Amino acid sequence: MIEGLGKVLQGVASGIVNDILDGKIKAERIMCRYCGSDIIWKYGKNRNGAQRYKCPNCDKVFLEKDALPKMRVSIRQLGDVIGQYYGGMSLKELKRQFEQQHNESLSRSTFDRWLDKFSKIAVDEASKYHPKVSDIWLADECVLKIGGKNVWCWDIIDSDTRFLLATHLSLTRTTQDARKLMEKASKVAGKAPKVIITDSLRAYIDGIELTFGADTIHIQSKPFTTADLSTNKIERWHSTLRTRIDIMRGLKSLKTAQSLLDGWLLHYNFFRTHESLDGKTPAEVAEIRFPYKNWLDVIEGQRLIIEPETALEESQAERIERFKYPTYKAQKKRKIRKNKRISKQPTQTGISLSGIRKS
Repeated sequence: MIEGLGKVLQGVASGIVNDILDGKIKAERIMCRYCGSDIIWKYGKNRNGAQRYKCPNCDKVFLEKDALPKMRVSIRQLGDVIGQYYGGMSLKELKRQFEQQHNESLSRSTFDRWLDKFSKIAVDEASKYHPKVSDIWLADECVLKIGGKNVWCWDIIDSDTRFLLATHLSLTRTTQDARKLMEKASKVAGKAPKVIITDSLRAYIDGIELTFGADTIHIQSKPFTTADLSTNKIERWHSTLRTRIDIMRGLKSLKTAQSLLDGWLLHYNFFRTHESLDGKTPAEVAEIRFPYKNWLDVIEGQRLIIEPETALEESQAERIERFKYPTYKAQKKRKIRKNKRISKQPTQTGISLSGIRKS
């Protein structure tokens, strides 16, 4: 009976070893997320019970989670939080869901730091590409409530691909504001359009002419008119934007609002699919080969790229000593209490102080 059980266990063990050698089973390998060293020591657990590790090479301590350096939240948790926020979930709902699922708190300052960091990375990467857009662009403006003030949001979108070319925030509706919008759009597209359709705002007349000259035709139209000359597409975008701004809240300055709109613009162009585009993103229709498919890919791309170290020629004893966890003997230094005593020395008159006190 015992011999039969031993043969069964031996067969199972040999099967596991063969699967590992064939690559069917990959052994979990923990590496230092700071320097890439494979010499890792267990270093206790945190208050949530997660295993902590210490790297003797760089003397850094980290958790077993698949997280980026100097972050206690895993990469998947970061991707879910940022994607859900830009997807339409409010920060209050995100905090409640995060605490229920992961048993960890999420502060506003921490979330803003994540949002600014990874949105800037994605925006900088997107600035390297020029979309293949049509020669007909649609421009319009709407009013938003930011910091208790009415702020004008200027937008310009491509008619065919629905690619949002530029967004501009201002407190006024002047020719200079319209010109800034056109210059931003031209820089992103890498060309000038043949036709621009706007509403009847007079600022567009001079703004378009100062930017593109007489080569671009300016058509003033209204929504719900002829399909080819209507501004319905960009009006639909403004409806989506207002809904998103109402959920975001907390926009107290133009700087924070512009940063948030840049991230939302990237989410709209590169990650958000459209039914009118057959389930594709505007970037895909504009033939942009963006390296990221979602916000999780953006965060995954920030992993520390570690080059493999050259093999060290060492003996078996040296390797054992290198893997050995150091033991420190706690040496308690004995505190010697020094009592300050008043010395009983005679004075110049030859009479001691003790004699005076006794008398």
